[in-house]
Amino acid sequence: MADDGVDDVFVYLGGEQEVPRNVRHVVIDRSVKIIPESAFFERMKLVSVETHEGIELIEAGAFFECSSLRKIKLIGVREVEYEAFYSCDALTEVEFSDKLERIGKNAFDYCNSLQKIKMPSVRFIESGAFSDCEQLTEAEFGGNLERIDTYAFDTCPLLRRIAIPLKDDILPLASYSSLCNQFGFCPNLTIVDLVGVEGINKTISSLFLQSWKDEMNHDMNCINQVLPHTTESAKTDTIRLWIGSLLGKMERYKAEHYRLLKQATTLLELAIWKAKIDEEVMAHSLETKPAKRAKLNDDSIRKEQRVTSGASIVIKNVLPFLKLE
Repeated sequence: MADDGVDDVFVYLGGEQEVPRNVRHVVIDRSVKIIPESAFFERMKLVSVETHEGIELIEAGAFFECSSLRKIKLIGVREVEYEAFYSCDALTEVEFSDKLERIGKNAFDYCNSLQKIKMPSVRFIESGAFSDCEQLTEAEFGGNLERIDTYAFDTCPLLRRIAIPLKDDILPLASYSSLCNQFGFCPNLTIVDLVGVEGINKTISSLFLQSWKDEMNHDMNCINQVLPHTTESAKTDTIRLWIGSLLGKMERYKAEHYRLLKQATTLLELAIWKAKIDEEVMAHSLETKPAKRAKLNDDSIRKEQRVTSGASIVIKNVLPFLKLE
């Protein structure tokens, strides 16, 4: 690289290699699997970093206050640790890996130019991970998401929409409080979309009663009617309570669905059995003597009638088509 370090590309080989303070363009060598702690700490002139799919881990503070960094692809990364991109003010776009599992505490805190994030495979978003991102408008997650910790999106004033799976305890309470605060000071948060909604809709459409379907569909959509009129300090708790209510009601209706379904299937089974027995009784009444007719009451004959009538396989063949997801 030239002495002034302005235009040349610096090839990063990992380990304890010293990165020049005035570096602007970096290529991560394909031998590098981990970008170590503080590797590019306060390289404030760094504009671009060319990564590769073999990078699995970004350690704590790796790009801390790289205030000129504009875009980065984390296409193979499984975990981004504590303050890895803290205060990267110019960072507008991050391409997250479909292998990503964890975003550490304050990993993207004060990334004031970041506008949208999409993390299809992430499982855990830790405390303060995207707090104070002043330009962030949308955050979309996939069905693998298990938990968004406290203050994860605190003070994101332009955040308008989130997309999350319908899971219990996805927004845990703070250990010192009875309220959620994952989206504290997000006054414009008014839209919550559910990911994996196809499966949810399939379950609802299969419910036994139309009134249950109507109520579940209403409850699924009500959050976006309520949030615009909810104070910013109560938005997270409102979302959490809505999720809990929706899941609880769905489980109650599913249990009742199965109870009614079992009852109806049993009645159908008995009706088929009775019809077949009546048919056999009529046939025997024309062909046998009274003494032989009495044998129809024998338990073994009843069991035979149960099988030959087809009643014994009604539940086995009907229930799979009516089973809820």
